Amino acid sequence: MSKRRELPFEVTAAVRDACLCLHAQRAARALARRFDNALSPLDLTNGQFSLLMSLNRPSPPHLGSLAELLAMDRTTVTAALKALVRRGLVQIKVDEEDRRGRLLVITSAGRRLLEKAFPVWKKTHSEVEKAIAGLSADKLRQALRAMA
Repeated sequence: MSKRRELPFEVTAAVRDACLCLHAQRAARALARRFDNALSPLDLTNGQFSLLMSLNRPSPPHLGSLAELLAMDRTTVTAALKALVRRGLVQIKVDEEDRRGRLLVITSAGRRLLEKAFPVWKKTHSEVEKAIAGLSADKLRQALRAMA
């Protein structure tokens, strides 16, 4: 009969202390909470802010290109858009050039909310950058983009 071998706690501690994935997830959750709290007076989450901001462009994107930009699958983007559509902040329109495609259009109400939310985001973002003083925010962004 073989004796059951257990992974020593020291290995767990070493992974806990070194794991880039764990640290990135923890930081992402903390950042998300911080921006959620800042945007909550506008009844907006950080994810909704990102969606609205990504729609603020000269021509409306297709669902697929938005999903790619946000590194989300199409189903998740569709689910996230539902609340914004219900609130009248986004419209989903048929692409007249390819009737199978859907274009995502930010409404005037969505643009007004984005105008109110941007200064909140900017202030919060500045606070985050100050909190990581000593680190280059640009180098951190570059490293995060490289991983994505």
